[in-house]
Amino acid sequence: MAIQKILIANRGEIALRIHRAAHEMGLQTVAVHSTADSDAMHVRLADQAVCIGPPPAGESYLNVPNIIAAAEISGADAIHPGYGFLSENARFAEIVESHGLIWIGPKPEHIRTMGDKIEAKATAARLGLPLVPGSDGPLTDLGEAKRVAAEIGYPVLIKAASGGGGRGMKVVPEESELESLMAQAGSEAKAAFGDATVYMEKYLGDPRHIEFQIFGDGQGHAIHLGERDCSLQRRHQKVLEEAPSPVISAEQRAEMGGVVARAMAEMGYRGAGTIEFLYEDGRFYFIEMNTRLQVEHPVTEAITGLDLVREQIRIAEGHPLTLRQEDVEFRGHAIEVRINAEDPRSFAPSPGLVKQYHAPGGMNVRVDSGLYAGYRIPPYYDSMIAKLIVWGHSREGALRRLRRALEEFVIDGVKTTIPLHQALLDDPEFQAGDYTIKWLEAWLARQEPKS
Repeated sequence: MAIQKILIANRGEIALRIHRAAHEMGLQTVAVHSTADSDAMHVRLADQAVCIGPPPAGESYLNVPNIIAAAEISGADAIHPGYGFLSENARFAEIVESHGLIWIGPKPEHIRTMGDKIEAKATAARLGLPLVPGSDGPLTDLGEAKRVAAEIGYPVLIKAASGGGGRGMKVVPEESELESLMAQAGSEAKAAFGDATVYMEKYLGDPRHIEFQIFGDGQGHAIHLGERDCSLQRRHQKVLEEAPSPVISAEQRAEMGGVVARAMAEMGYRGAGTIEFLYEDGRFYFIEMNTRLQVEHPVTEAITGLDLVREQIRIAEGHPLTLRQEDVEFRGHAIEVRINAEDPRSFAPSPGLVKQYHAPGGMNVRVDSGLYAGYRIPPYYDSMIAKLIVWGHSREGALRRLRRALEEFVIDGVKTTIPLHQALLDDPEFQAGDYTIKWLEAWLARQEPKS
């Protein structure tokens, strides 16, 4: 079924990214927005705009009846959820389809299965993905938790079955702390996600975070587009991503990429997805799957030349994949840095008026951002305001281009994390690609406070 008009159920840079891909395909767009986003760039550029509520996300970007009503009154025939908000809400996907609209995303049953971490782990095991040793399902009582922990060995990790972002996650170093930390994890999970269910995994000491981008056509065909290294994290939030990973060989890429592509083909997966692993001592361990477009998708686009949003739209229309696996070529190296409206040292949010804005340019420099001079960054949403993506023939070339681009980037009026990225570029260990998921927080702790 051909799509004519896409309602973009999101905001900020990802809404603008979807709008641009749609317009390049000759499609119209509908921007939905809260009252706080009436002056946002994606709202200004879309063919139509519909206000769906006040600033709180629960009353606007998470307001399903208002979004569906906006689609109906605007004449949209498809909905793209972007990332975050409702992008991994299986019930929303079902509602979209029940209203005769095209859902630009995976099948609702796959969103539901992979969104439940315990069910996702069981599915991954069935599909042959390597797992972190742990409980077979939810932990039902302390006795069971002690038994599993004794089998896999301390330290262990208690994790929320629903949600992520580090909430409902506790490292248990020894049995004497298991009961209290398990209770804390359940309480945090209940408060954050409405679900106190937790499970247990072996705690890996110092791994990297490696994820594989996959695409399926929903008809039994799937490909992988290589890996991204997302190990630079602060409080479980990604700060910088690069592709390919500095530590993964071409042979490892082909082997594990083949495993995930075959798994997604067997599943009948449709659209974009990301299989996330912890990687330590040369081994991959599945942790979760994201059934949506990732924030860091541009680095994959940079090394493959494939427009992932365009591909999502094509697959939603029922077309086959643009590429076969043998057609996928990986070229050069790409790095993305997330620029947040935050104090670069305290990480306190810094919303407010953007007085001056100048994005860097030049060959192989890309900026995904909805900023402009005179725009007021609202305090109600995620603090990420821009993504800077650079490509080079080598990692060293990409790092040099990133340094130059950061020097050109001007965002005046609010504090940003640009200085943080500039400082990272000066670190020899980062320059060598020698880092893990724990490295950035240790590095931040070593920095001398500036007067």
